[in-house]
Amino acid sequence: MQFDDDADLDTSEVKDVRGSRVPGGKATIGGGVVGLLALILGLLFGVGPEQLGLSSGGDEPAATSSSAAQVTQVCKKGSDANTREDCRIVAVVNSVQDFWRAEYTRRGGTYAPASTVMFTQRVPTACGSATSAVGPFYCPGDRQVYLDLGFFDELRTKFGSTGGPFAQAYVVAHEYGHHVQNLMGTLARAQDGRTGANSNAVRVELQADCYAGVWARHATTTPDDRTGRPLLTRLTEEDIRDGLDAAAAVGDDRIQERFQGRVTPESWTHGSAAQRQQWFRTGYTTGDMARCNTFR
Repeated sequence: MQFDDDADLDTSEVKDVRGSRVPGGKATIGGGVVGLLALILGLLFGVGPEQLGLSSGGDEPAATSSSAAQVTQVCKKGSDANTREDCRIVAVVNSVQDFWRAEYTRRGGTYAPASTVMFTQRVPTACGSATSAVGPFYCPGDRQVYLDLGFFDELRTKFGSTGGPFAQAYVVAHEYGHHVQNLMGTLARAQDGRTGANSNAVRVELQADCYAGVWARHATTTPDDRTGRPLLTRLTEEDIRDGLDAAAAVGDDRIQERFQGRVTPESWTHGSAAQRQQWFRTGYTTGDMARCNTFR
């Protein structure tokens, strides 16, 4: 996975509040048993904390910026994305949104961009106050993706993924798949409270996997609006394998087997390892979001 060394990164699409002190309020999703439950039951690559009933329910003040970690200061060029993890996330966000802007234009619409918020430990959102325990998530209330970079270490150490730069890109692209679903009105289907292998919750997650694959298919050919050249210049089959491996690692069956020793399909919220791989692969091989209809 390689970015154009000379390309300019657009850090306005990422809010970096790592190391910030969050004033007021108390996060209601904590570590220990509650945090592990959140990890196992639902928000790995999912939507906001309110989906699990784990939001604070009250208004939270915005996190204050900290000079300890600011991507605007260090993430300038594609070369930075090729050497720094946080800058890589900026570049992936740029690339994913370049694609969706182009796709919406091609279809006669206008894409509404979403910011990614990088945080550590806990963060206030329109979906409630969340901690790192919930994993990456998209909040439809404020149309933002939330990400603690420490999750990528857990993806390898706790969930057995091979990791790699494109595994990280897959995570980000999946969350932006939820943003597209929100813009299209599809995301609401997951909020009927039902679980299980054939539930709408699972279908929404699998569609987001498919959308991530569609982006991957076009990532090296979609031009950046500012330069006219693709920001992502190389994506190998090894990269795609890393993405597929990450998708499998967070399949409901794999997570349940690892953490509870048995598989209970009636409680699935994200789909099996095989399903997640299948739908990412469908998006990647076809490059067509119309082929991502997981509700049929």
